[in-house]
Amino acid sequence: MTLRIGIIGCGGIANGKHMPALKKVKEAEMVAFCDLIEERAEKAAVEFGAAEASVYTDYQEMLTQEELDVIHVCTPNSSHSPITIAALEADCHVMCEKPMAKTTEEAQLMIDAAKRTGKKLTIGYQNRYRTDSMYLHEACQDGELGDIYFAKGHAIRRRAVPTWGVFLDEEAQGGGPLIDIGTHALDLTLWMMDNYKPKYVVGKAYRELADTKNAANAWGPWDPEKFTVEDSAFGFIMMENGASIFLESSWALNTLDVKEAKTTLCGSKGGADMNNGLTLNGEKRGHLYDNEIQLETGGVDFFDGAGSDPADVEAHMWIDAVLNDKELVVKPEEALVVTQILEGIYESSKTGQPYFFN
Repeated sequence: MTLRIGIIGCGGIANGKHMPALKKVKEAEMVAFCDLIEERAEKAAVEFGAAEASVYTDYQEMLTQEELDVIHVCTPNSSHSPITIAALEADCHVMCEKPMAKTTEEAQLMIDAAKRTGKKLTIGYQNRYRTDSMYLHEACQDGELGDIYFAKGHAIRRRAVPTWGVFLDEEAQGGGPLIDIGTHALDLTLWMMDNYKPKYVVGKAYRELADTKNAANAWGPWDPEKFTVEDSAFGFIMMENGASIFLESSWALNTLDVKEAKTTLCGSKGGADMNNGLTLNGEKRGHLYDNEIQLETGGVDFFDGAGSDPADVEAHMWIDAVLNDKELVVKPEEALVVTQILEGIYESSKTGQPYFFN
């Protein structure tokens, strides 16, 4: 069976991740493309679409006119929730790009719609599909680290502010590096800990470099007048069981300690560090050890054409879950907690007070 796929949003993330990965899945066929800029949808249809693929500028029209099995939502954060809900109600399974939504309320509405329609909903946290992430997750599940009671989520760039699209627009995105890349580090950390019950957070977002003119930057100087989000943000998260997490994120920060989509874990039996490859550490027979894990980077078992690229693995496992009704790697309830915590950090920064979860 071949699934008929519709792409909503044909910008950077669709071209850089979703469409190239889906193109490698033989059971998936991209037959409809939608973007507010018609030329982008037309280009995507030519490059990635099936013969006679359709092009739209209105996603509602696409959902009405096309018989689709799966929708990939690759739009700005502010539209994730309404588009996802509409797609679910159009009888489609949905892969929504991260973060799940701007707010917890919007994310919950997405989960409600998935339950109401009986369709699958997952979120595009592709870093879970990295070889090191999957190895470490299995080690955590096997209890090798014991009780993980302290962790750090790392998403630090020195000067890599995205200057295209709507990344700098608070209204469209809901925030800056915290919601953009901090969300990946937090997702990885919670997944490893298998802990989705936050008690409270204390956070602070900064705009110390955003107003710099002609700043050195990986993608050229940013426009300070359009930079309406934070340039860095940090949070301390206390979980209900007493475990704690420190989350750090930045697009622009005066530091040499640069790392992105990484986690550091400290458990009662051992620890793990992803910063320079994957290293497990602990104590055995009265001696300390650190064990650098050498990981193969070949293809993925059972999926023809899937290499070690996380986007490719994500696409294959997602389509397989839809076709064969398998358990999702990224469950929407888990992604909801990520959104809850990010929202709490932003709120704590605004009020100067801890943010408590109900």
